[in-house]
Amino acid sequence: MPLSQNTSHTRLDAAGVASGFRRMAPLCLFVVVFGMAFGVAAPGAGLSQLQTLAMSALVFAGSAQFAALDLWGPEIPLIALVATTLAINARHLLMGAALYPWLKDLPTAPRYASMLLVSDSNWAMAIGDFQRGERNVGVLVGGGIALWLAWMLGTLIGVTFGAGVSSPQRFGLDVIMGCFLLAVLLGGKPDQRVLACWIAAGVAAVAALKWLPDNTHVIVGAIAGGVAGLLIPPKASTAQDDAP
Repeated sequence: MPLSQNTSHTRLDAAGVASGFRRMAPLCLFVVVFGMAFGVAAPGAGLSQLQTLAMSALVFAGSAQFAALDLWGPEIPLIALVATTLAINARHLLMGAALYPWLKDLPTAPRYASMLLVSDSNWAMAIGDFQRGERNVGVLVGGGIALWLAWMLGTLIGVTFGAGVSSPQRFGLDVIMGCFLLAVLLGGKPDQRVLACWIAAGVAAVAALKWLPDNTHVIVGAIAGGVAGLLIPPKASTAQDDAP
């Protein structure tokens, strides 16, 4: 039985949640490793084990959590902390906008609850499904649950044993989720407009990474890609394009 009812084809049901969880499970091994790294690093920055677990449970944003550790201390620079985490997570503004056409017809509670579990990987998986005509938001939710559980497990292992993988980059594990993201997003039908937006975002982000302050490349790249999407008109739909 669906978990929510609406007048559109968009739905959220247990079958979709199970599918998203199952499909995201293979990636979770790498998420566990990153969680271990955070679980090891956080106590060294001054957080207690309970605070470390609480941050992973409530924040659930790996890169932002690692950035926060660099600013953590007896006196926390609150403005710098807020600005840094906002810059790193600014991409979620665009991710939410991209999901809006599919989520807008859900009731308010499940719509916003679904967004609590959005991260790069399950967002990419859901967008790929939605672009192919799937309308089950459960895929997004199930994938998010799998990632959250893996992140929590890794954090727990890290704080408990204190000798996890503190430098995932040494093993090339830091690129795994990026490769997954690109594979999912580029696996659909070729679209020159989407490719142009990606190129614009990438060029702008690389330029900002080189010449602008840290983490601003996230915002600059997102804005550049969005502007490109506004300036390039979408391709007119044809009967062949609409065919399943």
